[in-house]
Amino acid sequence: MTITTSKHVVASCILGWGHARPMITLAARLVQLDPDVRVTVLVNTAHFDRLVKESTRSFGEADAQAAQRLRIVCVGQANNTLGDGLIGPFWKTLLAGEGPVCAHTGIQHSAWPKPNAVVLDIFVIEDTKTVRSISGSSVKVYSWWPGETYTLLHLFGDKKIGGRGNIHQMIEEEVNRSGRSYNEVAMEMINMPRGEVVELPGHPPMYDWEHSPQDFHVPDDVTLSVFPFVNASQATVDGVISISFESWEPEAFKLARQWLGETGRPVYIAGPLLPTASKATAAANEKSQSTEGAAIQQLLDDTLARSGPQSLLYISFGSMFWPVGSPEKVWAFLDVVMEKDIPFIMSHASPMAVVPDEVKTKVQAYGKGILSPWAPQQTILDHPATGWYVGHGGQNGLTEAIAAGVPMIMWPFNADQPSNTVLATDVHKIGYELLEVRTGHGLKKIYRTGYTPVGTVEAVRAEARRVLTQAFGEDGKEKRARLPAIREALLGEWKEDGRSRRDVLAFLESL
Repeated sequence: MTITTSKHVVASCILGWGHARPMITLAARLVQLDPDVRVTVLVNTAHFDRLVKESTRSFGEADAQAAQRLRIVCVGQANNTLGDGLIGPFWKTLLAGEGPVCAHTGIQHSAWPKPNAVVLDIFVIEDTKTVRSISGSSVKVYSWWPGETYTLLHLFGDKKIGGRGNIHQMIEEEVNRSGRSYNEVAMEMINMPRGEVVELPGHPPMYDWEHSPQDFHVPDDVTLSVFPFVNASQATVDGVISISFESWEPEAFKLARQWLGETGRPVYIAGPLLPTASKATAAANEKSQSTEGAAIQQLLDDTLARSGPQSLLYISFGSMFWPVGSPEKVWAFLDVVMEKDIPFIMSHASPMAVVPDEVKTKVQAYGKGILSPWAPQQTILDHPATGWYVGHGGQNGLTEAIAAGVPMIMWPFNADQPSNTVLATDVHKIGYELLEVRTGHGLKKIYRTGYTPVGTVEAVRAEARRVLTQAFGEDGKEKRARLPAIREALLGEWKEDGRSRRDVLAFLESL
């Protein structure tokens, strides 16, 4: 079959599954919505095979032609923590209208028209510079916002809208004033809270230290080479595409449009970005990505038969995060889960996760739990046996939980997780937050309640008993009862008159 489409969108993101999975889903949406568009997704080796499988979760039998207009091309092994800085040679090839060679398969792809637009992760500073230096203003560059909007505005927005502004400039000013090294000042300025109260429209106030309630080391190369430059990098893009959804944080999007609108730049909302294939196809393809897929399905079915609907607890901190400074709190929480005879599935996908042998032995003897290095999350959440989801509150997990109608028990670390947690617990009132699991700066006073967490293992156990009792009791039923309206609003974003559908169509029309 010969493809004669003329619109060509290129997309690339960092080495984070929470960034990559929705990007491949958006790519599928683009080729499904517009028969005149094709999409090239540039990925690192680590994500290539998984994203190829993930892409199939958005195509049914009727989408064969659309699927041919989406290709995933590997740019090679990541050369740093984020996988930034590899796009150059591939971008030159694509701009020349030539077919790129996949670094993973060795296959040379067909020549497609020159790109009309490129969507680049907010954190790929070098790739954004490279694209601009090579193509100037001839190709529109859109920033991929892979998380909750409030947090991105707070961390990387201009000061006039309540953001931190140009951190690189602030660091240089302090270096010139004090004579200290750039790296020393940067690490302090980015990592050390000042006790300031963060206030943005529509969001409960929080102390700045509450935005990092867990000790979780961000690699120094990210801290030094990325965070100081995001604000300035955002000033160079032509617009934004967000994975969040309007009904979750309307005031944040209003503020984002105000900020970018001052320079005539659009903010396109694309969430929720969930697979569009049939439930059966999406689930089968997702389970194939997990070594424990069959066992997990069996436990879900057995739990439903034995304990009934909404009786299982799903636990996951995503593909990166893990309480490395206090793993004993995870096992203490899990002890309480088993003490209360709650069936569970725990995913420990983070490369930093280490499960002690005694924990494995205990879970095996328990007989109602599974420890899996990678779990088919959407399949688990969609199963009627699943009652609650213990997660860090990242945008993807939160979106998937709401779409499945599963309330959350939140254990946030940093990034958009603490802010999403407050929205879930205090604004939308559909979940609980675990406070005693906090470490480091997180063990300071909480602004909205005045409570200071104790943070001991015994305090974790006591809180786990209380929260799990509430979650599987009457209080939990009240929280669950609020979910259908929020779920309906979320899914409505992609209906014919939904905000996200309208925004993505507007993006396609602009090409």
